[in-house]
Amino acid sequence: MSPRPGRERPGSARPGRRAVPLGSRRPRVAQRRTGPAGPGDRAPTVDRVPSGLRTAAGYTWRLGLLGVGAYLAVDVLARLELPVIALFVALVVTSVLRPPVDLLARVMPRSLAVLLAFLCSVAVIGGVLTLVGTTVADEWSRLGNELRGGLGRIDHWLTGAPLHLRPGTVTDLRAKIGDFIAAHRSTLISTALSGAGRAVELVTGLALAVFCSVFFLHSGDRMWSWAQRQLPARSRTVWDRAGRAAWRTFSGYTRGVLIVAGTNAVLVGIALAVLRVPLVLPLTVLEFVAALVPLIGSPIALAIAAVVALAARGPVIALLVLALIVIIGQLEGHLLHPLVLGWSVRLHPVVIALSVTGGAVLAGVLGAVVAVPVVSVAWAVVGELRDLRGHRGPPDGGDRAERGRQER
Repeated sequence: MSPRPGRERPGSARPGRRAVPLGSRRPRVAQRRTGPAGPGDRAPTVDRVPSGLRTAAGYTWRLGLLGVGAYLAVDVLARLELPVIALFVALVVTSVLRPPVDLLARVMPRSLAVLLAFLCSVAVIGGVLTLVGTTVADEWSRLGNELRGGLGRIDHWLTGAPLHLRPGTVTDLRAKIGDFIAAHRSTLISTALSGAGRAVELVTGLALAVFCSVFFLHSGDRMWSWAQRQLPARSRTVWDRAGRAAWRTFSGYTRGVLIVAGTNAVLVGIALAVLRVPLVLPLTVLEFVAALVPLIGSPIALAIAAVVALAARGPVIALLVLALIVIIGQLEGHLLHPLVLGWSVRLHPVVIALSVTGGAVLAGVLGAVVAVPVVSVAWAVVGELRDLRGHRGPPDGGDRAERGRQER
């Protein structure tokens, strides 16, 4: 039976055409529409926003959210100033006393080791403060005479070359200071009373810091293990590594900065003793405390020592003390910090300077003290998480299945 005209059997082909196999479809060729688009047709959308602008916008709103979160965190911490400072001091005490406590715990119970370490530290701090007070009391009368003579020498020096100021500049300045104190006596009294209230808060915060540090030294590992057990099982490893990196950086920074401050204080004390500047011990203790603030603390303490040297020993000794600022700064920046803090704090000096400045703007002196360890800990945690993610690599199907079995 012959096929009808105009129809072909499957598999057959007309002359000049390729045969189409059975079961296959001929691809449809999109035809260009020449008329107007119908109501059901959709026009292709063209994104007119450049990719760079879209990426910048994405980063902008994410950074904005991070900034709002950081501002709220700083605001909450400012409202909880007393417990936050107490906790920070407790962590500092724990990082300093942890090595001797671990050493003593090998030969005695840990509770007795903690008690002995605290008693020794209190004895050392109390002895230093008592020695400073005794030194100031013994030298006060002699220092008063030297300062009065020194003010006369400063006045004579200011009126000579190269300044050529008006005679009696220092005397006028002392008179103006006395007039200011007399005019604002009530304000100064109220400030002193508010300072007494701050002293009560200081004692309360110190007691809270000692209380927390006792438990941190005695059972800090068990407290950390209990905190980890409260987390989901799949995130415990991440939190454990991040926490250990944070504590390693914080404790290393604390011990290192104490070593640097002690070294600076010893060098400054020896130099001031050689130059026969009065109040050597109080100025040495001031240098030790001020050196806890990186970069700016030590120059401020040495500037105060230069003023004392100018009043008691004259301009030549004061210039030598100012030269000591440069020497100590170079020694601290190029030798002590790389050797002592290089293994625990890997921050550029520019980052340290910006951190100290930002902390001082946000929270004053306490912010300047806390800024560098906070930034160092944050950077260490970020680096540890980056290394952990790099070692693990992208999770595959087997990892997901294993995590699913662990969760079940």
